[in-house]
Amino acid sequence: MSSVFAKATFGAGCFWGVEHFFREINGVKDAVCGYMGGELENPSYPEVKTGNTGHAEVVEVTYDPAQVSYRELVHAFFANHNPTTLNRQGEDEGSQYRSAIFFQSSDEQSVATEVKQALQESGKWGQKPIVTEISEASEFYEAEEYHQSYLAKNELPSCHISFGDF
Repeated sequence: MSSVFAKATFGAGCFWGVEHFFREINGVKDAVCGYMGGELENPSYPEVKTGNTGHAEVVEVTYDPAQVSYRELVHAFFANHNPTTLNRQGEDEGSQYRSAIFFQSSDEQSVATEVKQALQESGKWGQKPIVTEISEASEFYEAEEYHQSYLAKNELPSCHISFGDF
């Protein structure tokens, strides 16, 4: 009996830390750094980092829905970055570092919208609006090999700050 895996795509700043925290979740089978949401076909990192291609640095998460739900992944996404800073995470600034959820179905869109709205209403972020973009997934372009598992390969700690469970 084999499992059916699903994919989810998130942008939460520099993709190295995003990849790292998703890999730590039970039920996540793979997390791949890449680019989504822009106009240029097959963009390179030097092109994306200019902020002129429209792409976000994202992580495509492959997961087993029998072990972890899409809703749980969305909660993990919000718990591991600041969704109130427009086009910025920490020192990284530009549209390529935007907070974004790229949905692949209307169910995913509904879940992402519900979680975002509930977090906004919870006051977790005070009066600051959550600026997370919720958009339909477009072509995913895998980032160059040296970006994959970058923190693990270089024995570096995660560069993301946890904001706790949501």
